[in-house]
Amino acid sequence: MTISTGNVAASRRAWITVFSKEVRENARDRRTLASALLYGPLVGPVLFAVLISFIMVQQREKLEKPLELAIIGAEHAPNLVRHLERQGVIVQPAPSDAEAAIREQREDVVLRIGPRYAEHWQAGKPAPVDLLFDASRTHTGATVERTRALLQQYASTVATLRLQVRGIAPQIVTPVAVVDRDLSTPQSRTGMIMAMLPYFLILSAFVGGMYLAIDTTSGERERQSLEPLLITPVSRAQIMFGKLLATSAYAAASLLICVLAFVVSLGMIPADVAGFSLQLPAATAVSIMLTVLPIALLAASTQTVVAAMAKSFREAQTYLQFLILLPAVPSLVLVVNPMKPALWMYLTPLFGQSALIGELVRGEAVPVAYIAACSATTVLLSGLFAALAVRLYRSERLAVSA
Repeated sequence: MTISTGNVAASRRAWITVFSKEVRENARDRRTLASALLYGPLVGPVLFAVLISFIMVQQREKLEKPLELAIIGAEHAPNLVRHLERQGVIVQPAPSDAEAAIREQREDVVLRIGPRYAEHWQAGKPAPVDLLFDASRTHTGATVERTRALLQQYASTVATLRLQVRGIAPQIVTPVAVVDRDLSTPQSRTGMIMAMLPYFLILSAFVGGMYLAIDTTSGERERQSLEPLLITPVSRAQIMFGKLLATSAYAAASLLICVLAFVVSLGMIPADVAGFSLQLPAATAVSIMLTVLPIALLAASTQTVVAAMAKSFREAQTYLQFLILLPAVPSLVLVVNPMKPALWMYLTPLFGQSALIGELVRGEAVPVAYIAACSATTVLLSGLFAALAVRLYRSERLAVSA
C-alpha cells in the first residue's frame, strides 16, 4: 500500500520531472539558448538605444550650430537680412534653381524675397516672402521652424514699431493674450519617443519561448522521443503542463533580460536635449515586469498549441515566425491612432499591457487593480490555450511524425 501511494505521489509530481528535463535539455543547446536569452531580448534595447542616441545627437547639433540660410533677393530687404545676421544666421549665396536645390537636398530651406517686397513695405502692406522647403524631409523640420520663428520675430518687432510711431499702444491689436502652460513633465514627454517599448518587451517573451515550444513537441516527435514519453503511466495533462512551464520559464527569463537591458541602455542615452528624461527608474521597471509577466504564459501556451498542430519541425517554425508578429499589432495601433486608455483596453491581452506600459513610462500612477485585471484576462486566455494543448496532447496523432 505504501508503494502504491508513493507511485501515485510520484505520478502527481511528474510535471516537475518533465519541467526540469526540458529546461536542462534546452540549456545544453548553446545556439538555441543564445537566441532565446541573448539575441532576442537584447536586440530591441540595443537597437532602440542606438537610434534614440543618434536622433538626440542630430537634434543637438541642429539646435546648437549657427543657422545657414540661402536667401534669394536679399537686396530687396536689407533690414530683414541684417536682422537675421544679428540673430546669428549665416547668409548663404542664393542657388540658381531653388526648387532643384530643395529637391536634391542641397538646401534644407531657402528664403525668397520678391522684387515687390520694397513696394509693399513702403505702402504699409504685408511684404511677401517665400519660404521654400520640402515637408516630406523630416530631418529639415528643425531648420524650417528656426527660420520661421526668426521671420515672425522680425515681423512682430516691425509691427510694434509701426504702432508706436502712430501713437497706438501695441497691446491694442492683441485683445486676447494666450499663454501656453505645458503641464507635461520630462518623464511624460518620454512616452512620445518610447511608444514602441511595449512591442520590444512583448516580443522578447514570444521569442524567448519559441524554440523550446517547437522542440518539446515537433522536435521530439521527429526525433521519435515523444511517443515513449506519452506511453508512460503519467497523464498527458501533466506532461503538457511540465513542458508549458518550461517554455514559460524561458519566456519570462527573456523578458526579464529585456527589461534589464532597457534600464541599462536608456541610462546611457544623452537625453538632456529637448526636455526628455529617458531614465527608467527601478520601481517603474519592476511595475513593467509585473505587467508583462503574464504574457510569458500566453506566449508559451499559444506557441505550444501551434507547435502541436504542426506536422513537422519546419512547419511549426514557419507558423511561429508569423505568430511573433502578433505583439506588434497593439503597439502599431496605439502609435498610428493614439487613444485614451479605456477599460476595454485593460481587459484585452496585449492591448492592456501596451497601454499600461505607456502609462508607466510616462510616470503616471497606474492603479494596481488595472494591472490585476489585465493580468487576470491574460492568464484566463492562457488557460484556454493550455486546455486546448491538453486536448491535442491526448490525441494519438501527436506522437506520430508525418
